[in-house]
Amino acid sequence: MQPLALFDLDNTLVDLDEAFRLWVVEFVNEHRLGSEAVDWLLALDQVGYPHREVFFGKVRERFALPEPVEELWSRYRQRMPYLVRCRPEVMNGLARLRAVGWKVAIVTNGTADNQLGKIQRTGLAEAVDAYALSGLEGIRKPEVGLFEIAARRCGMALSGGGWMVGDHLIADIAGGQAAGLRTIWIDRGTWPGREHKADHAIPDVLQAMDIIRGSTEGR
Repeated sequence: MQPLALFDLDNTLVDLDEAFRLWVVEFVNEHRLGSEAVDWLLALDQVGYPHREVFFGKVRERFALPEPVEELWSRYRQRMPYLVRCRPEVMNGLARLRAVGWKVAIVTNGTADNQLGKIQRTGLAEAVDAYALSGLEGIRKPEVGLFEIAARRCGMALSGGGWMVGDHLIADIAGGQAAGLRTIWIDRGTWPGREHKADHAIPDVLQAMDIIRGSTEGR
């Protein structure tokens, strides 16, 4: 059986934080909010609201914007796929994994339009064997069902084992472990002092790909 490697999307395969900073500057300029609004928006994002509707509710209130929350959030989702990028080294790393026999899939939470747009516009849709999006499937990480869908679309079962790589300790690491996978945590410094139970903790997904490739040596 071919080995299985599952990857989170945001802040794992693509740099969502970088894209968000670009969006903030565009948003501030579009609405003529002033330079101090950039820092306020970035700080609000760091609070970690679980849903962008809450985020945009606070943004609308702060700046007395005329657009309804739903419109602000919709325009954000439409714009983000044009701002995220996947580094060529990451694309090459995925290609190398597949070239040596790995089945590779993306498992991501988020709205269907936003996440599917990112996957398609970055070229990741062609760089992986499959993907499972919570916004399409109606189930979210850390629930095992989303991992099962990704594995099945690769023609595999979770019972065969494999790896899950991601930056979120609950959705990706706890979820991956519940699915019976070995895990690699992308530690971006956003969980200070938080203990983890991942098999590996590294700062960049390229290192995770090296670990995964090495795990098949000598088999």
